[in-house]
Parts: sequence; C-alpha cells; structure tokens
Amino acid sequence: MAHPRMRFAAVYEAGDAWLADCSAHPTLVRMAWNTETLAPIASGTQWLAAETLLLTTMKALNRIREEHRGPVLADTETDKAWWLVPLDAAEELADVPQVTVHVPGWPLHCPPTGWHLDTRIWLCRPDGSGRLTDPTVLAAAFGPGGYRHPAEAKA
Repeated sequence: MAHPRMRFAAVYEAGDAWLADCSAHPTLVRMAWNTETLAPIASGTQWLAAETLLLTTMKALNRIREEHRGPVLADTETDKAWWLVPLDAAEELADVPQVTVHVPGWPLHCPPTGWHLDTRIWLCRPDGSGRLTDPTVLAAAFGPGGYRHPAEAKA
C-alpha cells in the first residue's frame, strides 16, 4: 500500500495538471507555483468563477454532499470564495443574490491544489476529474432550505 503522502501527492498533481491545463499558458501557471506565487487563470475555457462571501460559502458547503461539490477557492483576507461552475451557469445563478458569476476571461488567482499561498486556500481541491459544482445545486444551497439530495427529500 502506498504511503499516505504519496497518495495525496498524486491527487494534488492530478488537480494541478487539470488546473494548469485550464489556462492558455499552463507552463506559466506552473512557473508561478514553482516560485510560490498565485497563478492567474482566466475563466471561460473550462469553467466560470462564481463568487460568494466566505461565511455563506462555509454554510453552503455543509449543505452540499462532497460528491456534488466542485473546486472551491477561498481568500481569508478578503472574505471571498469562488466556486468553479460550468460555462452555462451564469443564467441559472442570476437570481441568487449571494452569488456573482464572473464573465469569461476574468482571472482567478490560484494557488496549487496541495497548499495555500498568501491568504488563498482550496476548500475543495480540484482533483483532476474536471468535476464542477452544478449551478442548480449551488443555488439551492444558498436558499433558505438548502439543497437536499432527492433521496433525502423523500424521507
């Protein structure tokens, strides 16, 4: 059995590879991370960034099962978080006042998936699968009752 650190390293590398490949310049992303600086990755090729306040993000994370969450980046200094959502999410989230979906091309300044840089940390790390948070699930999590998995709603 692989050492736990080796398993985490493999997960982080898969997430880093996916995240870097979301950029038009993956080599520049890796160079930034190698010098321990945040890498600006423009939204709009693979995902959009849906911005929320950090406190409301923490509450919403508790309402969404892990298998339904995509990557979520937080900045503890600015009290903001960014959910990576599908490219067609802006319309679905337009009526959710706590969420602002940034336009394609907006740069999200990202640390690598395995550690934090400055005041930014991944609350839910990219795992390399490309999984994003479904905007319907995200909208429901910010609603008064929160998101409930269909099987839970019947109980």
